[in-house]
Amino acid sequence: MQRVTLGNGIELDVFDEGPRDGPVLIFLHGFPDSHRTWRHQVARFSDRFRCIVPDQRGYRGSSKPKGVENYTPDKLIGDIFLLAAALDVAKFTIVGHDWGGAIAWGVALIGQGMGRVERAVILNAPHPTIFPKLLYTNRQQRQASQYFRLFRDPASDAIVEQFGLGGVLLKAFGETPENPKMEPEERAALMADWENREAAIAMLNWYRASPMEVLDMDAPYALPAGYQPVPIPRLTIPTLVVWAMDDIALPPANLDGMDELIDDLTVVKVPGSGHFVQWEAPDEVNAAMEAFLARKA
Repeated sequence: MQRVTLGNGIELDVFDEGPRDGPVLIFLHGFPDSHRTWRHQVARFSDRFRCIVPDQRGYRGSSKPKGVENYTPDKLIGDIFLLAAALDVAKFTIVGHDWGGAIAWGVALIGQGMGRVERAVILNAPHPTIFPKLLYTNRQQRQASQYFRLFRDPASDAIVEQFGLGGVLLKAFGETPENPKMEPEERAALMADWENREAAIAMLNWYRASPMEVLDMDAPYALPAGYQPVPIPRLTIPTLVVWAMDDIALPPANLDGMDELIDDLTVVKVPGSGHFVQWEAPDEVNAAMEAFLARKA
């Protein structure tokens, strides 16, 4: 791990492994995770690729600026370009999961025109055109996203102060059995991270700063009158989307229509895996990435 100061003053803890002259993969974790979520991928690819894996803004030891306004998507996307600049990386492949995938979509869409981002690998993170519509029209997705409303509720801060992030997760999702695919030492590390109250509030601020609207379950299932999607360009760089088909937070409906938004799209579906496909099904993810990264431009 190293401490990297970005041009905006934000400091990120970054795991940086692999040949410095190799092609670069920048991995972005999601909620409520850390750089450790990519352990199987770094182990697989760091012999040939430079793997740059930050704890993102608000997480673990990285900077935690106060205020929801410091966690808007533009700032989180900007962090990644500033991280690349701080590490003298001119071009890279962006890899993201969950919230890290949401930021990866933005990095890819902006970076393609700059010639900075060569490829994108997205794991169970919805496209920014598709997801907002599903929140209005798809009952399954809206039901699965009701936790947004709890995370955004200022009353959750008192739960964090008393119980840490785990208290909010328990209220949102109830008691869940331990995932047998997570190593005990990784679970212990995650539990320790969730005790950091300052980080917990910062992590919730990602949800509070998001423009996504999650209505209650009684609201109509239709796009609002005059709905205008945010204009988002087509993605033209090669893009791999890996989707765990048993993800209860993000159903496979998020794949519908994605091929109309991306010129060079490869979709790999992983049955039998839940949301954290990168460590629940690492062999499948690594194989999909191997094949994708081996393609000639």
